[in-house]
Amino acid sequence: MSWIVMLVVGGIIGWVASLIMKTDAQMGLIANIVVGVVGAMLGGWLAPQLGIAAGGIGVYLVAVGGAVILIILLKVLGVFR
Repeated sequence: MSWIVMLVVGGIIGWVASLIMKTDAQMGLIANIVVGVVGAMLGGWLAPQLGIAAGGIGVYLVAVGGAVILIILLKVLGVFR
């Protein structure tokens, strides 16, 4: 059950990040899930490095922030235009 929850939450996080970065028309369901899950891991690693301790809803904000950073990196690499 936890895998299903992770995929659903990852998809929502990826979708929100794609809306923020205006790449939602270019991304499908699988891309949203991958960006959400990988972005959440990136944000979870990066936040403590920057001295940010997230709890409660802050965890989701850090995850969305990580997904936005991932989309920026993918844009630089030319994956998204």
